[in-house]
Formats: sequence, C-alpha cells, structure tokens
Amino acid sequence: MSDLISALLLGILEGLTEFLPISSTGHLLIAQHWLGARSDFFNIVIQAGAILAITLVFRQRLWNLATGWRDPENRDYAAKLIVAFMVTALVGLPVRLAGWELPETVTPVAWALIIGGVWMVAAERLAERGAHPDNDHVTWKAAILVGLAQVVAGVFPGTSRSAAAIFIAMLAGLSRRSAAAEFVFLVGIPTMFAASAYAFLELVRHGGGAQESWPDVAVAFIAAVVTGFVVVKWLLGYIESHRFTGFAVYRILLGTALLLFLPMGE
Repeated sequence: MSDLISALLLGILEGLTEFLPISSTGHLLIAQHWLGARSDFFNIVIQAGAILAITLVFRQRLWNLATGWRDPENRDYAAKLIVAFMVTALVGLPVRLAGWELPETVTPVAWALIIGGVWMVAAERLAERGAHPDNDHVTWKAAILVGLAQVVAGVFPGTSRSAAAIFIAMLAGLSRRSAAAEFVFLVGIPTMFAASAYAFLELVRHGGGAQESWPDVAVAFIAAVVTGFVVVKWLLGYIESHRFTGFAVYRILLGTALLLFLPMGE
C-alpha cells in the first residue's frame, strides 16, 4: 500500500472516530499496526483537521454566541463554555506537565474501551431516571464536570473525550442527548485547539516535522476535515432518537479484540 493511500485512510479514520464516543486512540492503535506508525506531527495535523470540521459544523452557533452578548441566554451559555474550558486548562496543564498519563499502548487503551462501554450503558440509564428526558439546560455543575471529564479522558487514553464528557453532562442533568453532545463539542473546540497547539509547539521546539511528506499530510488533513464534518452532522441527528447503546457494545467488542489479537507492547 502506498504512503499516500495510508495517509488518506488515517485521515478518514481520525474524522470517523474523533467525535464518536468510541475512542480515536484505540482505532489508531489498530491502524498503525497495519498501516505503519506515523509521526507526532502527522497525528497533530490530522487532529487539527477534525477540529476544523467541528468548527465548520457549529459555525452559525459560534457566530451567534460571539455576537449575541446582549442576549442573557447566549451570555449564560457562553460563560459556561468558558468555565468548562478553563477547568480543563487549569487542571489539565499541571497534570500533563507532571506526566500523569497512561501510555497509549494496547492494554490500558483496551481496558479503557471496555470499562467505558459498560459505563456508557449504566450512565445513560441513570441519567434517564434522574432527570426530565428533554432537559437541555446547562447548569454550572454540568459545565465544571464536563471540564473535569476532559482531563480524565486525557489521563486515560481510550476513554474518549466526547464519551466521558457527554455522559457526565447527562448525569449532571443535561439529559437531552443532542444538547449534551452540542455543549461537549463546543467546549472541545478550544480544548482541542489548545492541546494541539501546545503539542505542536513542543514538537517544533525539538525539530519535529522537518522530514514530513507534505502531500501525505495534506491528504490526511483534508480527509479528516471532510469525514469529521459528515460524522458530526450525522451523530447529532442520530442521537435525537437513539440511545448510545450501540456505541457502548462496539467499544466492549473492540477492547476485547485489542486484548486478544494485538501484541501487548504496542
């Protein structure tokens, strides 16, 4: 398989899995086993493509929030997005600097997938019992917990940032799935931009990216943007009338497959 096709497939995979609650890390582990490992620079660029995709999906919502400060409801929502992001940044940066993060290898990622799948089923049932099923109001408690959930997802690769944050939001009372997903995705835009920028600056400081194949990087980036855009649009419609159970079962099966079929050291 040519390097260009490999790059295309990795870009598509990043776009498919970054925002679904199934862990992009677990899928990239499998992909790298078959398609070959890529550089940190390459991985940062395709993640940036996924961030651009979600920014495009929510471009009108973001514009309304940026220009609608006179509307109390807009102002309240934007303030909660900022608080969720600040919680992630203020807690997550010291955690990252301290090196408190499990390695992105098969065993911890596989167990995070399995445990996360079980957690998703339980959390969704608990959320439905504990609040009105159509509640779409974001509380300050939900905003803070979403920020903390993003930190937890960063410490435990395979958890899935979107899954951890969406289900915490639902347990905090934001029981309407699409409203929880929208808040989490909007918080994810500055969070992922900041994380990618931090990783990119670290990489540049150490001379990374100099030997990249730029056609490969460009193809993967565009694939991640297009695929991510389609996936997020589809997911927001799907969860209006469907549970997350299918994703949970898939996570458990994927985690089990990783434990059984991939070498533990990878």
